[in-house]
Amino acid sequence: MTAFPGSLTSFNPLRKLIYGVVGIFSYPGLAIVNKLNISGTEHLRSLPRKNVLFVSNHQTYFADVITFLHIFCAVKWGKHNRLGVPYYLLNPFSNVFFIAAEETMKGSLLSRIFALAGAITVKRTWRADGQEVKRDVDQKDTDKIQDALRSSWVITFPQGTTRPFAPGRKGTAHIIKDNKPIVVPVVINGFWRAFNRKGLKFKKKGSLLSVRFKEPLQIDYDSPLDVILDQVMEAIEQSREYMLKGRHHHL
Repeated sequence: MTAFPGSLTSFNPLRKLIYGVVGIFSYPGLAIVNKLNISGTEHLRSLPRKNVLFVSNHQTYFADVITFLHIFCAVKWGKHNRLGVPYYLLNPFSNVFFIAAEETMKGSLLSRIFALAGAITVKRTWRADGQEVKRDVDQKDTDKIQDALRSSWVITFPQGTTRPFAPGRKGTAHIIKDNKPIVVPVVINGFWRAFNRKGLKFKKKGSLLSVRFKEPLQIDYDSPLDVILDQVMEAIEQSREYMLKGRHHHL
């Protein structure tokens, strides 16, 4: 097992147990029923154990995050761009949180259990109970994210929806501007084809899933929010420029 940020200091028995159980049940769907292609894990090895923000496009509610957790665990155990045999679940990497909508994580018993694995639940400012709303950001949500960044890695999906090329939310830019984290962009693909929207049932077996970690962004934290958000959306390949490059397979 190789040295990895937080591998010796983030002992949380409950979270490790949940990671192990979720990992056992989800591994076949990622690496056996479907094929998972991973690239860029070399960018993870030199990251500090805290104040790192992963920003990614979003294709399912749960399969995306679960795959990230598998990859972080595998890298902790010295694997490079692959999962291999999942013995890494014996001592999973758990120094990571993920931002998720409160209503999504309260939607079922399974999602409530998964929330214990490190969910930072926040209230959507633009949608609630399937209806469009407009409300201010809850300061408690902001505080929870800041607290997590002070000690751990955090995963967020700037679009806040699984719809491709949806506009990014300024909340992500606020997080970056206020906390000045290292920002690692991630581009995923194939999950929408392989799984249903929740990411818990198969839609098409034998799909190619891909997760690509890019180099940390060079960000001017003094830039306006719109500039920071545009940089993030370009990095996760969800900007208007990417949408206009041709007929995308999502569309």
